[in-house]
Amino acid sequence: MKSIWRILPVLPVLIIASITANAQQATPGLHGNFQTDAQLYKRDSAIGAPDVQEKLLANSFLNLTYASGNFSAGLRYESFLNALQGYDRRYEGNSFLFRYVTYNLEGLEITGGNFYEQFGYGLIFRSYQEWGLGFDNAMDGIRLRYQPVKGINLKAMIGRQRSFMDYGPGLVRGADGDINLNELLPSMSEKKTRLIAGGAFVSKYQTDDDPIYILPQNVSAYSVRWQLSREPVSFSGEYASKINDPNFDNGYIYKKGEALYVTIGYTAKNLGVSVSAKRIDNMSFRSDRTAILTNLAINYLPAITKQQTYRLATLYPYATQPNGEMGAQGELFYNFKKGTTLGGKYGTKISAGGSIVNSIDKKATGDDQGYTSGFFKPGKEKYFREASLEINKKLSPKLKFIFSEIYQVYNKDVVQGLSGYGIINANINVLETEYRINDKHGIRSELQHLYSNQDSRSWGMILLEFTVSPHWFVAVFDEYNYDNPKTDKRIHYYSASAGYVKNTLRFTLGYGKQREGLLCVGGVCRQVPASNGFTFSMTGSF
Repeated sequence: MKSIWRILPVLPVLIIASITANAQQATPGLHGNFQTDAQLYKRDSAIGAPDVQEKLLANSFLNLTYASGNFSAGLRYESFLNALQGYDRRYEGNSFLFRYVTYNLEGLEITGGNFYEQFGYGLIFRSYQEWGLGFDNAMDGIRLRYQPVKGINLKAMIGRQRSFMDYGPGLVRGADGDINLNELLPSMSEKKTRLIAGGAFVSKYQTDDDPIYILPQNVSAYSVRWQLSREPVSFSGEYASKINDPNFDNGYIYKKGEALYVTIGYTAKNLGVSVSAKRIDNMSFRSDRTAILTNLAINYLPAITKQQTYRLATLYPYATQPNGEMGAQGELFYNFKKGTTLGGKYGTKISAGGSIVNSIDKKATGDDQGYTSGFFKPGKEKYFREASLEINKKLSPKLKFIFSEIYQVYNKDVVQGLSGYGIINANINVLETEYRINDKHGIRSELQHLYSNQDSRSWGMILLEFTVSPHWFVAVFDEYNYDNPKTDKRIHYYSASAGYVKNTLRFTLGYGKQREGLLCVGGVCRQVPASNGFTFSMTGSF
């Protein structure tokens, strides 16, 4: 019943706006999508899978959106009965956790209710959802978007952030704008040089009820950004600054925060190169100063590392360190043409890259500022290193492969907040092949190996997937920690799954063992516990 009461206040608005839209003879449209992820758990002491009292857990949602003329509205019903293992236990129950109405009045877009938004790169504000991570900091309030003239875009918002099944105590408000000079000034419309500049301001309010500290109730942050390009070169970046914000993450110090993110790119016909650099210093920004992990984060600090997709390459994923890090990343893409020595009959694609992340240099001050730090001076402590090479090659009309070589240096103590593990060095090799038997049948395989002398040491993995187009697929894989120094931990993490696809519907049923570890997307991570049991997933859209 509580979930129904959440939506009742906006029903009159939905009805009135819908009638108005129909009166304007706009063509209505109703769309949506849904997803259910469920697991039947089995206790497995060998891998550390706990005894789940409910036995069966499920995460589900249903999105509905309606648009007609200048009006649109949406609802999302979410159900956690109860939340899957690895998701915060504060996700429990079901409710209409996302609802909004939007109306466009002569170019002014007004949204009331929940919304997602981002200012620039997100260094001071990003509201978004990652269903697989159990992350959702949706705003609940009012948002305005307006384009007074072509080339100028303005945004403003105020609201509270979602915190699991409720909302956080802090109030977040902000404004953002950018100017596209090539669109604004007729004299620059045909110029090859393109320039966009922008800036944003965000402030959060939270009452000071701390018995020990005198805390600022209003904490503000600002950012400036730019995008400058002239083919084939582009240069973009953003600088952000935040006033003193004592919080749980930084140990309640009063030092201001800073962040800088820049990227330079070069793109030619067969060549692409990009180099990025980042500095983060005391940039944890939340609408509740006592929140931890990913809860109530106002801003987004992207990881300056490659987002790996192969399973063993994600065994040691990097998570952004908001209290201080400096890093750089470079990537190169090249396409060898067909008929050349290295291109062969079908061409060859290669990509190579590397990233390096260190601490920032800190000198303790012994006062409420905590420390000082030179802006361009990195610290001595290694956080992460990675070098990778990928070759993508088609050998025949039916056969192609991707080979990857990856080297990682990972500071597990820092990244995962642990102790006693130190620096881990890992070499990862991956060979993925795909063979089309005929128009309907295909086989895909992955052979992966991770070599290390630290932590759980070396792993091997094999995956086989058989596809019967356009509806069926079957996959099996085995992930084996064959070199674990503890012989009782040399375990096969096997899994099998089968799926059926029809138009937009997709059903997947599987059984197997899941190793414990981190699941990361864009530098934001969720701890995944070990599990054993059946899994079921269903998705669809309409």
